[in-house]
Amino acid sequence: MHEKERKVRQEIAERVGLIHSLRKEDEKFVPGLSRVNYSGRVYDEKEMQALVDSSLDFWLTLGEKGKEFEKRFSDYLGLKKVVVCNSGSSANLLAVSSLCSAMIENPLKKGDEVITTAATFPTTLSPIIQNGLIPVFVDVELGNYNIMISKIKEAVSPKTRAVFFAHTLGNPAQMDEITDIAGENNLYVLEDACDALDSKYDGKLAGTFGDVSTYSFYAAHHITMGEGGALATNNPRIDRAVRSIRDWGRDCYCDTGEKNPKGACNNRFGHKFKNLPQGYDHKYVYTNIGYNLKPLDIQCAIGLIQLDKLSEFTNKRRHNFQILYDTFKKYQDRVILPAWSLKSEPSWFAFPITVRPDAGFGRTDIVRYLEDKNIETRMLFGGNILRQPAFENIEKRVVGDLKNTDIILNDTFFLGVYPGLTEDKMNYVVDSIEGFFRKY
Repeated sequence: MHEKERKVRQEIAERVGLIHSLRKEDEKFVPGLSRVNYSGRVYDEKEMQALVDSSLDFWLTLGEKGKEFEKRFSDYLGLKKVVVCNSGSSANLLAVSSLCSAMIENPLKKGDEVITTAATFPTTLSPIIQNGLIPVFVDVELGNYNIMISKIKEAVSPKTRAVFFAHTLGNPAQMDEITDIAGENNLYVLEDACDALDSKYDGKLAGTFGDVSTYSFYAAHHITMGEGGALATNNPRIDRAVRSIRDWGRDCYCDTGEKNPKGACNNRFGHKFKNLPQGYDHKYVYTNIGYNLKPLDIQCAIGLIQLDKLSEFTNKRRHNFQILYDTFKKYQDRVILPAWSLKSEPSWFAFPITVRPDAGFGRTDIVRYLEDKNIETRMLFGGNILRQPAFENIEKRVVGDLKNTDIILNDTFFLGVYPGLTEDKMNYVVDSIEGFFRKY
């Protein structure tokens, strides 16, 4: 880089820092008037400077920052392969699609079964359906809201090939038992860790137990790129399939901007395919039904700064969670408190609450009360996803009655714990909760 350009970039960075400081001066929380969001972006001048500096390179697709993020995220997880993509939902689609690819050993086939839950986010379920697989639904536990272990055993049939579940709201599922069942039945294990970054089970990070795991970097999540996601695995064949499907389904594995005219394989015009002409350009050979699911390099530049702050963010989430837990604990005869395993160290995405049937009020009462106080609430995603219009008539198998899932549909909601909830905001939330219980 030319010295004059380096100097100008430094001046720009200083100006960006000034813009950030001016914005911070304007921030003021007014109880009852200011919105208390359940989640949101938490950033400072470093993310803004990284974004602007990357944009000055004018590299308009995935590039060096993406490679750097994949390497650092791989090191953090302790897994061999990481692929960045444009969302956690896309990561889920890539995870399931990769297991159906002929690039891996023993791929899933149309009509094979995948055990999952109906208390879920739609794009954890949708990739199963989109790949012609049959979802097998089991219930979840109230309190931890994770997949019910005993029902996994009951759900296994000769057609069952995989289990795909989320670590709900950052609360790790019982991975030792799940992996034991999977091993006994030769099942693939897919972990949706989109809401569970930095959570641990038995000292090991959620998302590092199974065959493949997924992550989201949407603005509401533990770290953000604005939009963005990633997929991680130790299996090089799955990694190859994921990269192919992410990048249009191509057989070529060259990175964007590959400088070798013969390709990364050094054999660009020497591959042979049954129905293609001799010497057909490998860059235009497609062996998977694919998509274009890449993020931008400028997003990864933001993600690199956010990754440095993950530990700080996790501590703040746990702190805010504990404040809400101590508040609601006084009313546990009327609400079901969050529960977690002794082996778990959750990095909480949110604070889930289920209203008991004899509480003297309903979910709608407390949700409306809090929303009227300008405190954001959210349902536990789709509730019972099978009662959502898009999923009413899907081909499926259901094991048991999904009783707890229907309770979640009717009686569960969550509040935020994200690092942007300052002491003043948390105090206001606590005062509002206690005000509600005085009323009821």
